[in-house]
Amino acid sequence: MTRKILLQASIAVASLGLIALVAQSTAPRKTSADWSDFGGTMDSMQYSPLRQIDKTNVTKLERAWMHPVAGRGGRFAFSPLVADGVMFVISQDPAGQGRGGDNTTIVALNAATGKQLWSHPVEGAPTNRGFNYWESKDRSDRRIIFAADSYLQEVNALTGVTINTFGNDGRVNLREGLGRDVKNVRQVQSGSPGHVFENLIILGSAPGELYDSPPGYLRAYDVRTGKNVWTFHTIPHPGEFGYETWPKDAWKYAGGANTWSEFAIDEKRGIAYFPLGSPTYDLYGADRIGTNLFGNSLLALDARTGKRLWHYQTVHHDLWDYDLVTGPKLLTVRHDGKPVDIVAQPGKTGFLYVFNRVTGEPLWPIEERPVPQSDVPGEQSWPTQPYPTKPPAFGIQKFGVDQINPYLDDAEKARIRDIMLNARNEGIFTPPVVDKTQIEVPGAHGSGNWGAAAGDPATGMLYVRAWNGPDTRVITERQPESQGGSSSMALYSRVCGECHGPDRVNMPSPANIKADLVRQTVRNGKGQMPPIAVRDLSNPELDAIISYLANPVAGRGGRGVVQPTQSVRPPMSPPPPGQTRFWGPYGNPFRATNGMPAVGPPWTELVAYDLNEGTIKWRTTLGTIPALAAKGIKNTGSVRPRNGPIVTAGGLIFVGSNGDGYIHAFDKDTGKILWETEIEANPDGIPAVYEVDGRQYVAFWAASGGDGVVTKVSKPEAQGYYVFALPKVAAKK
Repeated sequence: MTRKILLQASIAVASLGLIALVAQSTAPRKTSADWSDFGGTMDSMQYSPLRQIDKTNVTKLERAWMHPVAGRGGRFAFSPLVADGVMFVISQDPAGQGRGGDNTTIVALNAATGKQLWSHPVEGAPTNRGFNYWESKDRSDRRIIFAADSYLQEVNALTGVTINTFGNDGRVNLREGLGRDVKNVRQVQSGSPGHVFENLIILGSAPGELYDSPPGYLRAYDVRTGKNVWTFHTIPHPGEFGYETWPKDAWKYAGGANTWSEFAIDEKRGIAYFPLGSPTYDLYGADRIGTNLFGNSLLALDARTGKRLWHYQTVHHDLWDYDLVTGPKLLTVRHDGKPVDIVAQPGKTGFLYVFNRVTGEPLWPIEERPVPQSDVPGEQSWPTQPYPTKPPAFGIQKFGVDQINPYLDDAEKARIRDIMLNARNEGIFTPPVVDKTQIEVPGAHGSGNWGAAAGDPATGMLYVRAWNGPDTRVITERQPESQGGSSSMALYSRVCGECHGPDRVNMPSPANIKADLVRQTVRNGKGQMPPIAVRDLSNPELDAIISYLANPVAGRGGRGVVQPTQSVRPPMSPPPPGQTRFWGPYGNPFRATNGMPAVGPPWTELVAYDLNEGTIKWRTTLGTIPALAAKGIKNTGSVRPRNGPIVTAGGLIFVGSNGDGYIHAFDKDTGKILWETEIEANPDGIPAVYEVDGRQYVAFWAASGGDGVVTKVSKPEAQGYYVFALPKVAAKK
């Protein structure tokens, strides 16, 4: 579909909702009733000041409405945006069911009823976790901001019509300005939105985690014009702070060190706090000797200029993919008898790092301690790593044979025990090993991943959704073919290698490859794997990958060669000649053959920190595994969550457990479940809490899919947005 047709279509559908929205155009905005930014507000607190739904009446919650989303949503994990009684979400056109991102639309809904007001077709795959909202001071200009296929775009929030005065005919190419050839940049946009600060839209990025991925620069653009206002080089250029922590000229070839998830802005001070991820390649760093600033750092920038104010690196020379992912939380606590403004940063490591928000000084000492060293040829792992002395860790950081999952059969326990006894297994900072299993705890998925924490500004409490699940890895010296090639092996490396590795980890043997099943999985998604649209991977390219999986030898060249097609995934450049590199499977969870974790429960927990004292106040399991729950075993927690909680002034924590189809309300003071309900699909993402006409609502995205063992099976028609409220009579009291 061309952009011209898209614009005409959006104008046509917008006219249906325009009359209903015009009446709101001059109404005073009730900001406390809105959920108009990712995480609720630009400080990403995942907190609502609304208190109509509280501990005394939460048991009366009922479903107010549900908006279905056709097709396979994959991992939308979308947090609805709500402003002036209108909800903005990702949806899909039923006519395009099953084709991944090709049929994606942005939809405006009446937030009280779910009635559609307008729909805007999107060319390509948009940010799948949320959007941004901006309005002028006189409220005459209101915009929804999103990215699709690494083009930043805006639509009129009242009509859904493209704002073509933004950027170049309505688009800003985010691939530009990275110091790399734009043709060789596959992707830049993150699945997460940025934040609006004054008249700036500030963005992180997700340029990939492979060799030759671009750097993850932080950037700000003018909301009205799309002009780039500032750029911060997360891999420093010559003369910039941190340049000496890399090899000479590393900025020309190194990548990553990006904010691919949430960040937070202190609006009063104009400070933006960015949690940064790993440099690439994140399992091997012989081509990036040094501590590698600003990888794995919490970075404070002047939000207006992009100037560095302070930073703290939580992992030096990362070899574990221990990104900082969870959004920082901006709280005020009492420390040594005085109020202190802090920023609290959960890590994939399971540590919680707490700093003075202005100075960057740790609130409690953080010690550099010796860690196990790498024996990989050419590697120079850093001799020490930071260990917070307080507060205690929220996730597990070791895995011994006495912790093997007790719910596995004896043969499976013996298999896992044998792996462990022959692996390198020295706790949280066990380095990778060549051609031998390494056990990584907490693992690349991390104890704290995106959306995992919510803060309560009234009490100084922080609530973290923790995941306890190790990974296993093996790295090998065998270099995969350049991603820039056109053979079927090169296509596999480009599209699949980042997750499955060059040796087809977690793939069936060639003799057991079933072409129809591979096509169905690729197009519809399955479990953690999102669907891949035809525009991202053509049918001939998919056929070539299937051919390679069935016959890896022939797929290296000659037979199985296909010509590159026009795609939003441009080929990557080959590695520099003569440079030795290693490769390993990315994020290979250590689990049983039935999908259950190798380690015993609890797997997912809610952990409540009192940051006035630096202590854990309570912790409780979150969710179940369907196969175990059917046997009455329900105190385990769910598996590999990627969602988040919301805390409210009504004394509640709302959160879904995205493996068993349940939505919960916990007492924020005790961790006791006060209310829960099962829905037809699996809740995911960060909920939204808002109010319309005096009635408070809680909205969740929920996806279809599941395997029936660790994840509930739900039908495609159950997928969509589920919205809850008190009965209208109760809401008026």
